[in-house]
Amino acid sequence: MNSDQNNHVRESDDFDTEIIMMIERKAFRSEVEPQLVLDLLDDQSAKPILSLLAFKDEVPVGHILFTKALIESNEPSPFTYILAPIAVRPEYQGQGIGSSLVEEGLKRLHEMGAELVFVLGHERYYPRFGFVPNASGFGFMPPYTLQPHQSNAWMVQSLNSKGLEEYPKGRIVCANAMDKPEYWYE
Repeated sequence: MNSDQNNHVRESDDFDTEIIMMIERKAFRSEVEPQLVLDLLDDQSAKPILSLLAFKDEVPVGHILFTKALIESNEPSPFTYILAPIAVRPEYQGQGIGSSLVEEGLKRLHEMGAELVFVLGHERYYPRFGFVPNASGFGFMPPYTLQPHQSNAWMVQSLNSKGLEEYPKGRIVCANAMDKPEYWYE
């Protein structure tokens, strides 16, 4: 999707808030995720943020947000992000838009020097992009204790040549706006 002239992904800016909210509302049919996105975009603890929009034939169809995180450890935290949320308008799902957003986001984070990315998501979807299930098994504890059935949904990816065992271990500290138990339970 990134290379086609009629379909592209670009970084959002301050003028895109209404577009982002429209995509989030249509994708989730709820106000929870749109409110979380608004809160994260305004949250200083989430910065630097990577917010990307996907367009198909100039129609805004998808959005992804990556926010800064830290590893609570006695060692310095690597440059870390959390992917949440990703939204694709229902009528455009299944067309590779979500994949384009994830791939472009990971590429840009790598270019920014980010080292680790975490996601709490579908355990059959995210591994295709290099995410490793059960990040807790590698010593990366989520912000809140997850339900047992969610253990493989807590995933991590190294964006450089380091192995996961080479990073400091500890609890992941997310942005203040996301630091609420309701965002971590199904």
